[in-house]
Amino acid sequence: MAQRTPEEIRDSIDRQRGELVTSVERLRGEVERLTDWRYQVERHQPQIVAGAAVLGTLLVARSLMRRRRRRRRGY
Repeated sequence: MAQRTPEEIRDSIDRQRGELVTSVERLRGEVERLTDWRYQVERHQPQIVAGAAVLGTLLVARSLMRRRRRRRRGY
């Protein structure tokens, strides 16, 4: 492997530092976006609506089943 001069080493370190800063900034932006609940709600709105509909249906069915059991028992 060829020996690098101190100036080449410094240049390489400066380049890598710049790349690291850019990567960290990009990562920070990505983390902020992924942890923003408003963004997630907007992005997954159809799934949230479908889940809420299923949950609502299950709650109504459970309520109706309880009423039916109570009527059979005579309460």
